[in-house]
Amino acid sequence: MFFSLRNLSKSRASTNYHYVFSLLNANGFVSSGPCSPSSFCFGPSAAFSTTSTACLIQAKDVVLSFKEWFKSRNDALFDHIFQILKTTGDDNTVLDLENSNDLSFHYHHRSSADLALAHLNLCLSETFVLEVLRYGSSGHDVLSCLKFFDWVGRQPGFNHTRATFHAIFKILSRAKLMSLMLDFLSTYSKQRYAHRVRFRDTLVMGYAVAGKPDIALQLFGKMRFQGLDLDVFAYHVLLNALVEENCFDAVQVIAKQISLRGFENEITHSVMLKCYCKQNLLDDAEKYLRKLLSDGRAVNGHAVSVLVDALCKNNKFEQAGKLVEEFQGAGVELMESVYGVWIRDLVQAGRLDGALEFLHDKRSLEGYVPDTFRYNTLICRLLREDRLEEVCDLLMEMKDGQICPDKVTMNAALCFFCKAGMVDVALELYNSKSEFGLSPNSLAYNYLINTFCGDGSVDEAYEVLKNSIKQDYFPGRKTFSILADALCREGKLDKMKELVIFALERNFMPSGSTYDKFITTLCRTKRVEDGYLIHGELNRLNKVARKSTYFNLIRGFNESSRGDIAARLLIEMQERGHSPTRNLFRDVICCLCATENPDKQFFNLLELQLCCREPSCQIYNFFIYGAGHAKRPDLARQVYETMQRSGIEPNLRSDVLMLQSYLRSERISDALNFFNDLHQRREMGRRLYSTMIVGLCKVKRVDIALDFLKEMREKGVVPSDDCYEFLIQLSCWNQGYHIAVNLINDLEKVGRHITSFTGNILLLHSLKSQELYDAWVQLRQVPNEKSDSSMLGLLIGAFSGRVRLSQDIENLEEVIEKCFPLDVYTYNLLLRSLSETNMDRACALFYKICQKGYEPNRWTYDTLVQGFLKHGRTSEARRWLEVMYRKGFHPTERTKLFI
Repeated sequence: MFFSLRNLSKSRASTNYHYVFSLLNANGFVSSGPCSPSSFCFGPSAAFSTTSTACLIQAKDVVLSFKEWFKSRNDALFDHIFQILKTTGDDNTVLDLENSNDLSFHYHHRSSADLALAHLNLCLSETFVLEVLRYGSSGHDVLSCLKFFDWVGRQPGFNHTRATFHAIFKILSRAKLMSLMLDFLSTYSKQRYAHRVRFRDTLVMGYAVAGKPDIALQLFGKMRFQGLDLDVFAYHVLLNALVEENCFDAVQVIAKQISLRGFENEITHSVMLKCYCKQNLLDDAEKYLRKLLSDGRAVNGHAVSVLVDALCKNNKFEQAGKLVEEFQGAGVELMESVYGVWIRDLVQAGRLDGALEFLHDKRSLEGYVPDTFRYNTLICRLLREDRLEEVCDLLMEMKDGQICPDKVTMNAALCFFCKAGMVDVALELYNSKSEFGLSPNSLAYNYLINTFCGDGSVDEAYEVLKNSIKQDYFPGRKTFSILADALCREGKLDKMKELVIFALERNFMPSGSTYDKFITTLCRTKRVEDGYLIHGELNRLNKVARKSTYFNLIRGFNESSRGDIAARLLIEMQERGHSPTRNLFRDVICCLCATENPDKQFFNLLELQLCCREPSCQIYNFFIYGAGHAKRPDLARQVYETMQRSGIEPNLRSDVLMLQSYLRSERISDALNFFNDLHQRREMGRRLYSTMIVGLCKVKRVDIALDFLKEMREKGVVPSDDCYEFLIQLSCWNQGYHIAVNLINDLEKVGRHITSFTGNILLLHSLKSQELYDAWVQLRQVPNEKSDSSMLGLLIGAFSGRVRLSQDIENLEEVIEKCFPLDVYTYNLLLRSLSETNMDRACALFYKICQKGYEPNRWTYDTLVQGFLKHGRTSEARRWLEVMYRKGFHPTERTKLFI
């Protein structure tokens, strides 16, 4: 029957499970028995040791127990009434409570609700109607309350009372529907049931509750002039309204009238205490309360709670606590109301420990049991602060004490099971909600969705969302983002698309990051058209998409060879205030150049760009750069000439990009001609020469590149590191080692140092051939033995096998470091050298690489695997191969030959 608690949910093991254990163990759901330490996965906050008694719980028993408790609630009839009021009515009617002046609709509206309510055979009484209205007001369902008030007023045998009128007035007042309420009062005499109660009393109460004490007092004055008077109920409603509206002078007058007529009672005392408190005369309020007690006047807990509440609102909790204890000892009746207010104020102030301690003391000493509302207040605040153990205790107190749960209690229990990681229990209770009339609120829906997403149950989370939408709830921004992320992560893009449509239909605007992730996912999965449709909906709502969203869409259309749409988006993003990068321009232009009629589309984009922004050198440079990458130097040259015709002088960047476009397309003669033309209008500096040399090296024209280097040196221009790096690399690849060594000599003459790139190239080719060392010995003058160049020669000799070094790994690193900075590539070369002779030393170097903070790459692992295979150590090679695969790398083709 029982199974381990860790099997209660599909979700992750949670440190919250032990709270559930504490709760259910105390209520007979747990079977005791030995438990191994591995049976649970608790964090540091676990309340009990894993060596203690095991807990074995069956989830279905938990669900069944809570279902039975939920079914015991006594407001199922009220749920049915309000369900009828919500779902029946004129199909083509749209209600606007704030703006509608047609009160005949609100109070004489006929619909199928009349018939449905009549079939319930309700026993109508003042008490019952007040309970229904109170229940409806707790759910903020003002319209249904109005419908019910209208319906019962038209039923034979029932007459509205001042109490029911007062109740509906309070509902309208709290909903701030003052215009509707005043409109009702002005046409009150026309209502069929208006004269079944004390007509003028009801009007005075109505205007008083509506926040119009001046009108209420005028009506009261007219009544007195006509020899009429208010009854005790209306007097106290008027007195309380005057206090609420801070009409303190009028309060004293009405209080005196109440006293003269013998109407003074506990309600009078409570209202007068509120009057003192509203004026912040707390000491006077306390004196007034003590005098009432000393005079033997009627004082109950409601009056004391008014002062206790005021003291708490003024942060005088110590004084309020003493007052609670003092008056409890004085034998004041209905102290439960004081206890309830005291607990509520402690909770609202965040003093949860004090509230729980007080509750425990009063329960054990006096048998005090809070009502459902107070329990809910505590439970919801404890849930918010993740104090699940106390939530468990309170829920079980309610259950064992047969305290009837309401909607708030059931929603809190649902949230509790979500937070405790008991996903199966939460889902079962949610799926069975119709059995006990559970209507999840927005908080419960959010908890359910968040929990299911975290548990990997994304489909269940989405179904909960759809149900919440049917109940007119929509998740908050954070929950929406969590669900959207989960749907994108699981690749459920159709559901994600529906989710976005739901949001847009409700004018709900998720965060930019949510849309960005969705559109990015659509683009990544080759559904860029769907992403574009979502983007179009955002434009329709005048919402500006993020810069990253535009980037993802443009890249997606580039990959789909839809340069026309990519170009349109490029212009649009600038109109929306985003600045595209040079590389984004490049990609769009390359895509346009690969389509039909590329020239026309290219210049159309240029024209639109010049209309979109003020013409500048930067804009033209973007197009030259893009055309160069698309290997369309002809287009680049046209843009260059257009810029000149527009009166914009090309800058150095323009010249460099134009040169690069020729060189990238291997149009060497055009590049040389353009370079010669530049001689006529600008001084030729390092940047232009470097562009020519590097560009020529990239197209394997080292001969011309060397000529430019020579020309550069003759003009006294010092070449950049790039020039030497590319020339030395290309010379070595062409086996022109003598050229490479001469370049090293020249490098030293101009005062430049060997870079990591150049040093690694020399060591790599030393491993491949001894010719580099021969050229080095032949062309280098005999240097000082301690110079850096001498050390570099020794390294080249060592790597080529011509020089035997006695240094260990650490010393060899020091030698290299004196010649040039080490990087991962250098260490890989050292590994390769060591793996030829000693794999143990190679492994030691690998671990040292990691200790120094370098990240081994594919070549690092490949070198080790290949080395072990060469030495016949196949088992070790396999182990390193497994590590390589785990790191996400694959062996090279050469290594595969040895496997």
